[in-house]
Amino acid sequence: MNTGSDGSGEIAVAADGMDVGGAQAEQGLGSRAPEFVKARRVLHLSWQVGVFVIGLAVVGAGIVMLPLPGPGWVVIFGGMAIWATEFVWAQLVLRWTKRKVTEAAQRALDPRVRRRNLTLTVIGLVIVAVLSGIYLWKFGVVMPWKIKDQ
Repeated sequence: MNTGSDGSGEIAVAADGMDVGGAQAEQGLGSRAPEFVKARRVLHLSWQVGVFVIGLAVVGAGIVMLPLPGPGWVVIFGGMAIWATEFVWAQLVLRWTKRKVTEAAQRALDPRVRRRNLTLTVIGLVIVAVLSGIYLWKFGVVMPWKIKDQ
C-alpha cells in the first residue's frame, strides 16, 4: 500500500523531532489508546468500538452538513481524525489527504497556474455575461409575480 513516501529522498520526522527513516517511520501508526486499555483485550476492543461509533457519528453529521448549511468537509475530516486515533487505515487516509492538500496548495501558488486560473475565470464570466445578455435581449425581464394586479 502506498503510504505517501514516493520520493527517494524523503525523511520522516518522529513526534519528538528526531529523524527516522524507512520502516521505522511506520511506528507512528496504530492505536493511541492508553497503555492500561491496550493491556486488556476486552477493554481495548470496547475502546475501539467506542472510537468507531463516535467517529461514525461525526462523519455522519458531516455528510448531513454537505447539502445543509455547515462546515461539512471540516466535520468529516474531524471524524476521520477521531478514527485515526485508533485505526491504521484512517491514519493512512489522513496522511494521503494531507499530502494531496499540500501538493494542491503548492501548485496553486505557482504563478503560471494562477495566471491560467484567472484567464479561465475571466473567459467563463464573459461567456455567462454574453449568454445572460442574449437571454435578456430575447425575453426581457419577466417578474415571477404580477405587480400590476396588486
